[in-house]
Amino acid sequence: MTRRHHTEFPARQALLESAFATALCLGVVGSVQAATYPVTEAQKSTAQKVAQAGVPLSELAPNAPDSHTVKPGDTLWDISKLFLKSPWRWPELWGMNLEQIRNPHLIYPGQVLVLEKSDGRARLRVGPPVGGAADKTVRLSPDIRSSATGGPLASIPLNLIEPFMNEAVIFEADELQTAPRIVATPEGSVLLSRGDLAYARGPLGPQREYRLFREAKPMHDPTTGEVLGFEAMFVGTAEFIREGGMFTAPDGKSEVVPATLRVTGVRQEAGVGDRLSPVPPRQFTSYVPHAPQSPISGQIVSIYGEGLSAGQNQIVALNRGASDGMEPGHVLALWRDGKTLVDPTDPARALMKLPDEREGSLFVFRVFNRMSYALILTASDPVKRGDRFTQP
Repeated sequence: MTRRHHTEFPARQALLESAFATALCLGVVGSVQAATYPVTEAQKSTAQKVAQAGVPLSELAPNAPDSHTVKPGDTLWDISKLFLKSPWRWPELWGMNLEQIRNPHLIYPGQVLVLEKSDGRARLRVGPPVGGAADKTVRLSPDIRSSATGGPLASIPLNLIEPFMNEAVIFEADELQTAPRIVATPEGSVLLSRGDLAYARGPLGPQREYRLFREAKPMHDPTTGEVLGFEAMFVGTAEFIREGGMFTAPDGKSEVVPATLRVTGVRQEAGVGDRLSPVPPRQFTSYVPHAPQSPISGQIVSIYGEGLSAGQNQIVALNRGASDGMEPGHVLALWRDGKTLVDPTDPARALMKLPDEREGSLFVFRVFNRMSYALILTASDPVKRGDRFTQP
């Protein structure tokens, strides 16, 4: 039954966590040097233990290739799917490369991955092919270097989530109610586009770059109805131009002078009433795809962008966050609840609950206190609010 997925791999998680950290630790934004992510002695020890075992042949994908040349645009997730039925388990296959690759965080286009099978186990090695096309012999060297151009591989397609690192925000309370707001536009303008001036009131402070949000909406747990946070639709960005203040008219009356900003980018047209929130410092996040160490389950709260359903490469909000043990990089199984039907063959018309069915996988990339955002990696059916997730 599908319920056993809740606890299928608990004994292996400590091993998987450390192996993932060794093999997949890569920066999300910009080009981050491998030295930022040192390999610990514990990770080395784990990788050596993994190397002694390898992966059972039964865990290989049906069409796993004998070798694969890493290409520009590949991700570590793509490669893991080539070799394994369960991509999140690939450190068990990959850990043996520790002695071959000077820095296991840097896997470059041009390197050749070779699948070796013996004694009912499989191991992944790295090495350049030698001889002609018919010669499949591979010599291994601890000093392998890629002569191909291009940077190290990312763990997942980062272009899919990078725009959401500052745009997708869940506020713990409805703090946008008291945030600075656009109060006026230049004469004749109703909506604002890139390059337009906007006038705002509120405590702007020394910050020079701001995000523009529409009014925040409460996010309710699909089962309990509890408010878990507030999501505000991202509108665009603006830069501070000059401060506001007070103006005293000749008749002695005082009038408010709003601050001036210039719209620098728009996701949708901005207007009066939109709220401002400072652009946070740019973060360099290391995503280490891994299964949760402890059982975790929950539901999808919403489809980002107010859609009714979503598919592969779209963003969803989850009703679990840091307080529940959720971490950036968690890989989760996505489930469709089995329908409740009447047994047409039973004279008593008994109700039946069909088994839940696995319909895809999620990759958690942003975690708040009680909620998270995740990328849909795979989905066999449209994903909807209320669909469940568990550890894979």
